[in-house]
Amino acid sequence: MATKKKATKKVKKAAAKRKPNAAFMKPMTPSAALGAVIGGNAMPRTEVTKKIWAYIKRNKLQDSKNRRNINADEKLKEVFGGKKQVSMFEMTKLVSKHLK
Repeated sequence: MATKKKATKKVKKAAAKRKPNAAFMKPMTPSAALGAVIGGNAMPRTEVTKKIWAYIKRNKLQDSKNRRNINADEKLKEVFGGKKQVSMFEMTKLVSKHLK
């Protein structure tokens, strides 16, 4: 009897596989300020986040003491509403204002 229960659990796990959210995959157009950082082409939110993180790492903008904070350079200051430093969680909220 125990083997039948194990078999049904495996079937349920396979059926519960995650699907990508269509809202995240919809191409969004960045504002001029955000476009200066990631480019002006329309792209999904997931790609926007990847490009911002690539820019942050390429320019070494992560705070050395607290890695969750991002130090803004001149381009990112416009995106962050003039703030010199934001947390990575606050960053996503500020970036979403620049996507249409």
